[in-house]
Amino acid sequence: MVSAGSALVVDPEGHVLFAKNAEDERAPASLVKLMTLYLAYEDLDRGKVDIEEPVQVSHYAALTPKYRMGLRAGAWVPLRVLLEGVAIASANDAATALAERLSGDEAAFVERMNAKARDLALTATRFANAHGLPDPSQRSSARDLAVLTMRLLHDYPDSRILLGGQTFVFNGRVHVRHIPLFNDPLGVQALKTGFTREAGYNLAVSVWRGQQQFVMIVLGSRTRALSFLDGKKLLHHAFVETGLEQAPEERARPPRKPVRMRRAAPSP
Repeated sequence: MVSAGSALVVDPEGHVLFAKNAEDERAPASLVKLMTLYLAYEDLDRGKVDIEEPVQVSHYAALTPKYRMGLRAGAWVPLRVLLEGVAIASANDAATALAERLSGDEAAFVERMNAKARDLALTATRFANAHGLPDPSQRSSARDLAVLTMRLLHDYPDSRILLGGQTFVFNGRVHVRHIPLFNDPLGVQALKTGFTREAGYNLAVSVWRGQQQFVMIVLGSRTRALSFLDGKKLLHHAFVETGLEQAPEERARPPRKPVRMRRAAPSP
């Protein structure tokens, strides 16, 4: 059904609607940021940080490689903006700056990430940084990432709004997420993407249809377009399995004409 190396669709009760290599350990890429967000919301909930407090960007955070939102060393940025940068722009410099604010430095934050992974019983997960850039020791599985996604959205409902954002503006630059799954199929309300050459294209998605919720993980798609195509197929499969949609062959089948019962001929 899907080309991705690993995939899983579950509901919040843990019922598996589709699984492919769901226990395999793979590179999570930027899906690591789901744990970064979890710990940020945990500290917000406990009153350890404030959503609008200014955070000073370190030289180390400003130089975090690959995709960045352009944070400058020494600048002060509201914590809320860092959260948006992590969730919507998937900015690695924002993830590092957030980690440093929450734990003092990234190494201490990674210790917290791994401790929380143990608390959540993410048995195939090991974190090495706050953003998801390649590291041979950083691994997770579709099963673990589904659990993490469900716990993030359940424990901290505000994250659902953040991960549903499609645009983010910082210093005059507009970051836009062009993700077709937000519109087709309908119901996608929270989504995180990830990519490295090692990992391929990854997705973590949560969908609500009526009172029904699904969480979907897609790992290791060969292209961005294929990851979205796999995701669309899997979500439609979940809708059919739970009776929210008809199977395509059932929709295409012409309605049967009513059969009239013939009256028996009168006896001679």
